[in-house]
Amino acid sequence: MRSRLPIIFIVATILLDGIGAGLIFPVLPDLILDVTGKTLAEAAIWGGVLATGYAVMQFLFGPIVGNLSDRYGRKPILISALFVLAIDYMIMAIAGSIWLLLLGRVIAGLMAATYSTASAFMADISAPEDRERNFGIVGAAMGVGFALGPVIGGLLAGIDTRAPFWAAGAMALLNGIFGLLVMPESLPQERRRPFSIKRANPLSSFQSISALNGVRPLLILFFLYQIAHFVYPAVWAFFGREQFGFSARDIGLTLFTFGISMALSQAVLVGPCVKRFGAYKTAIYGMGLEMVIFATFAVITQSWIVWIFCALSGLGSIVMPALQGIMSRAASDDQQGELQGVLGSIAALATIISPLVMTQTFAYFTHVGTLFYLPGAPFVLSAILLLGCIVMLRNWRRAAT
Repeated sequence: MRSRLPIIFIVATILLDGIGAGLIFPVLPDLILDVTGKTLAEAAIWGGVLATGYAVMQFLFGPIVGNLSDRYGRKPILISALFVLAIDYMIMAIAGSIWLLLLGRVIAGLMAATYSTASAFMADISAPEDRERNFGIVGAAMGVGFALGPVIGGLLAGIDTRAPFWAAGAMALLNGIFGLLVMPESLPQERRRPFSIKRANPLSSFQSISALNGVRPLLILFFLYQIAHFVYPAVWAFFGREQFGFSARDIGLTLFTFGISMALSQAVLVGPCVKRFGAYKTAIYGMGLEMVIFATFAVITQSWIVWIFCALSGLGSIVMPALQGIMSRAASDDQQGELQGVLGSIAALATIISPLVMTQTFAYFTHVGTLFYLPGAPFVLSAILLLGCIVMLRNWRRAAT
């Protein structure tokens, strides 16, 4: 039991962080409408701007944070990130203008290190053959958090639009205190390396990791996959309101369904799937399933079907641990933090692009007077991107063998 305590600590940290992040999704459209007075289509564009502001800072500072965790250890970086998140949520709770909301997201992006640092922690304590499974545990904890967060946020929204942000700030603060007291350090002094400004540069860090055997095409694939998958946080709340007339409560419950499915899939399916099919086939099957689900979301008009496919959509979450495991095996022990930092930066770069593309696509196909009304158009785009990812992974496999 004692040997599992570090995993329990990190899972609890990610769980609470996921709850805090998921709290705000159902109410974000209402908050933007409140501070801007715009239409829903225009509010969706502002939602993309907020997500992009966060992602730009994450892209720029992700490698710095990853390299700092390779130099000073995982614990101080993770705890600092949680305290900054607490400040961010509180800023958003009192924001009276869209510019203050944007400032809050920029501040959060500076230290958006929670998930990547937790993944580096898991890599530190895991044997190479166990990494996919343990990455799946981290993903499952985040999934449960995202599942519970929107439900709690939807309920709190009935009290006040700002209440979920205060709750998220309190959770991040308590989470940081909890980690400060109980989280062990996973990176011993002998496995740390000097901090390098050159390697902390996003482009230099990318070059260092992409030089690893066979990793570069996987990094490009990872980037396209992230663009496609970010369709959920980018437009789901706006899509649900426009296509089905969902309330904040409905949006929270659909995200809860997705999150539970995602958590169960990563906790239960990743290990057996990788063991039986291998990481490559697991990723292929997962992306194929997600492509079908995206295409279905694009065209459905009946709300009861949404619930079925929200439950199925989490099954595709086996893709991420499989890809992480493939790339993690190519990196040395003292590069795990750098690798996760690069993956965080790639994800951030994708979320710079994806919210703008997805929200603009949504706005174009839903604004008054549009030539072709299709609220699900962003999901069509995501399905096409996933098809491209499948082709790229198959080509990588052929080259590797």
